[in-house]
Parts: sequence; C-alpha cells; structure tokens
Amino acid sequence: MVLSWQFWAILSAVFAALTAIFAKIGIQGINSDFATLIRTLVIIGALCLFLTMTGQWQKVDEIPARSWLFLVLSGLATGASWLAYFRALQIGDAARVAPVDKLSIILVAIFGVAFLGEKLSAVNWSGVVLVGAGVILLSLKV
Repeated sequence: MVLSWQFWAILSAVFAALTAIFAKIGIQGINSDFATLIRTLVIIGALCLFLTMTGQWQKVDEIPARSWLFLVLSGLATGASWLAYFRALQIGDAARVAPVDKLSIILVAIFGVAFLGEKLSAVNWSGVVLVGAGVILLSLKV
C-alpha cells in the first residue's frame, strides 16, 4: 500500500487539510509573510533531519542542470503560493480559502495536457469540471 501513489496522495491531502487549520490558528496576531518564513524554516529543519535519518542526501554536483532549473522554478512557485495562501487565510475563512486554493487541480490538468503531453479522457475532464463547480459552491458565502 505504501508503494501506491494513491496512498501518498491521500496522505498529502490529510496533511494539507491540517496545514490550513493549523496555519489559520497560527497566523493570528502575526504577519502572514513572517508566519510563512517560520513554516519554511520548520520544513527545512524537518527535511534535513529526515534526509539524515534515512541516508538520502545526494551530492549537489551530480544533479543535472535541467533538474536544478526546474526545482528552483518550483521552489519559487511554492514560495509565492505559500505567501498568497497564508495571506488569504489571514483574511478569509479556512473552509473557503482551501477549496479555492485547490483550483490548482484544474490548472494542473490543463498544464499537464498542454505542456507535458498528458492525456485525459472525457470522464477525467468531467471530474475537472466538477472540481471547478465544487470550488465555486464552497467559496460562496450564503
């Protein structure tokens, strides 16, 4: 089971949900950008400990230039996403912010097809549309 992508994706969703709840509580009385820095430092420390405990450190000079480029771009996108997410959480309800953040599901589907050559069936596209509809319904304040 721990070798399936589904297991790890569900675990990711659980931790993402906890991230929203813990962050919403944690950013009270603190600048959201500074809160993002604290979160980032915790992540760096936890990852260094994890890599050390599992012996997964790699030699930096053995990483291909293309990997460096796209990992740096991914890191910049992640940082921008976290800053925007924490700012949105500080202003809005976690139950509305998190679903809107998940519009990324729709964008990943579109970008995956456009840039990575991935294929989605009609059923898959129906799911993308339903996710979009769900985001809209969850973001309404009625």
